[in-house]
Amino acid sequence: MRHRYIAIAAGGLAVLLGALDTYVVVSIISELMNSVQIPLNQVQKVTPIVSGYLLGYIAAMPLLGQSSDRFGRRHVLQLCLAGFIVGSILTATAGSDWNPLTDWFGGYFVLVAGRVLQGTASGALLPVTLALAADLWDQRNRATVLGWVGAAQELGSVLGPLYGILCLWLFGSLGPDAWRGIFWVNVPLAALAMALVQYSVPDHPEHEGPRAKVDVVGGLLLAVALGLVVVGLYNPNLGASQGDSGQQQPPLSPWGVPLLIGAAAALLAFLLWERRARTTLIERTGVRWTPFLTSLLSSFAAGAALMVTLVNVELYGRSVLGLSNTDATFLLSWFLIALPIGAVGGGFVASFWDRRTRGQGGERVVAVVGMVVAAFGYWLFSRWPEDVLHATHDLGLVALPVLHTDLVVAGFGLGLVIAPLSAAALRAVPVSSHGVASSGVVVARMTGMLIGVSGLTAWGLYRLHALYAVAVKQAPPLPADAPFADRVAQSAHFLITAYHLEYAEIFELTALICVFGAIAAAFVGGPRTQGDLLESTSS
Repeated sequence: MRHRYIAIAAGGLAVLLGALDTYVVVSIISELMNSVQIPLNQVQKVTPIVSGYLLGYIAAMPLLGQSSDRFGRRHVLQLCLAGFIVGSILTATAGSDWNPLTDWFGGYFVLVAGRVLQGTASGALLPVTLALAADLWDQRNRATVLGWVGAAQELGSVLGPLYGILCLWLFGSLGPDAWRGIFWVNVPLAALAMALVQYSVPDHPEHEGPRAKVDVVGGLLLAVALGLVVVGLYNPNLGASQGDSGQQQPPLSPWGVPLLIGAAAALLAFLLWERRARTTLIERTGVRWTPFLTSLLSSFAAGAALMVTLVNVELYGRSVLGLSNTDATFLLSWFLIALPIGAVGGGFVASFWDRRTRGQGGERVVAVVGMVVAAFGYWLFSRWPEDVLHATHDLGLVALPVLHTDLVVAGFGLGLVIAPLSAAALRAVPVSSHGVASSGVVVARMTGMLIGVSGLTAWGLYRLHALYAVAVKQAPPLPADAPFADRVAQSAHFLITAYHLEYAEIFELTALICVFGAIAAAFVGGPRTQGDLLESTSS
C-alpha cells in the first residue's frame, strides 16, 4: 500500500498521545487539586482522576480493538480520536468559567468525566494500530513495525511526567491554569492524526473473508468487573470520624465490600463466558495458557509497581522532603531514565540467551531477575530515612546517594521485564493472535496500575490517619502556655512522620507485589516450538 507509512505514523502519533496522557497527571497533581478545589486533607479524591483514565483505557481496549475487525480500522480510529479530543476539552475546561457543565455538576465531576472519556478513547488506539500494522505489512517485516508501535506506547510512560513539567514551563504565563495547556495541545495533534488517518488508512482490512464478530458480552463483563473494583476500593471519607466516638473510618467505604463481591461475581461470569462462548476476546485455539497467563500476571505486578512509583515518589518528595512540585517530579527522572535502559538491556540479554541455548528460557530468566531486582529496589525505598536527601550507600571506594541510586535500581529492574514478558506472551499464542496478545500484555499492566493505585492509595491513606493518631498520643504534651507557632510546628512534624511511615509501608507492599511477579515470571517462556525455531532461522 502506497500510504502505509503515513498510516502507521498517524496511528503511532495517536498511541503516543494516549500514553502521554496516562502518565502526565503525575506532574500536575497539585495544580489539578487547586483548580477543582480538592483540599489537602482529602487527597484521596485525586485517585479517580488517575484511575478513571486507566479504567476507561482498559475497558475499551479489547472491545474496541475487536470492533475494528468488523467496522474497519479507519472508522474506529476516527471515532476514538474524536472522543479523545472531546475528553481533552472537558479536562482542559474543568473547574473554569468556560465550561457550563462546571456550574451544573462541579469542576471535580467534569474533570473525572473528561479523564474517563480520554481513557476510553485512548484504549482502542494501541490494538487498532497494531492490527493496522498486521494489515499493511507481511509477516516477514511485521515484527519491526509492531516494535515501533510498542515503542511509542512505552515512550509515553517514560516521557509523560517530564512532558507535564515541560508544558507547565511553556504555559507558565497562564499562572495557575498552566496545566490546562497540556490538554489543549492534544486537540490540534489529535486533529492532525485524524486527517492523516482519513488520507492513508483503508476503510477495511485488505484481507478477504467475512467480518469478525465482536465479543460484546465478554468486553462488558470485564469492564463491569474492573469498574466495581475501582469504585469498591474508593473511600471519599477516609480520615473522617464516625460520630462522637471519634473512631476512624475503615479503609473501605460502606459500599466497598458489596461492590468487591459484585466484581468477583462479574469476573467469574466473564471467565465462564469466555470458556463457553463461540466468539471470545482471546481466540483459544493454539494458545499455551500457562506461559501466556503467567506473563499477564507478571505484567500485572510490574504495572502495579510502576504506578505506585509514579504517584507516590512525587508525593513523598512533596510531603516528606518538602520539595516543590517541579523538584519532586524531577526525582522520578532517575527512575524513568533507568526504565528504558533496562528495557533495551532486557530484550538484548533475553535474545542473546535464546540464541546461545536455542530458546531455552531466556525470557523466563531475565523476567525473574528483573522482578527480583525491582523488589530489592522497593525494599530499599521502604528503608529511606526522613533525611534521605543527605543519605548515602557507602560501598567502600565510593558513596552513592541513597535516593537516586534506589530509584535507578527499581527502574532498571522493572525495565528488564518489559521485553521478555511481551515476547513470552507472543510465543504462547499463534501468529494470527499476536496483536491480541500484545494488547493483552498492555491490558494486564494497565490493570495492575489501576488496582495498584486504587488499592494501595486507599490502604495508605487509611494508615496515614492511624499513624498520625499514634504519633499524637505518644508525643509528650506541650505546656499549656506554649506559643501557637510551636503547636503548629509540632503538628507538622507529626504529619511528616506519619507520611514517612505510610510510604514505607506502601513500598514494602510494592516489594511483595514484585516478589509475586517474580514467582509468576518463573513459569513464562519455555522451549521454543519447531515453528519458532524455523521462523528464527529464516530471519
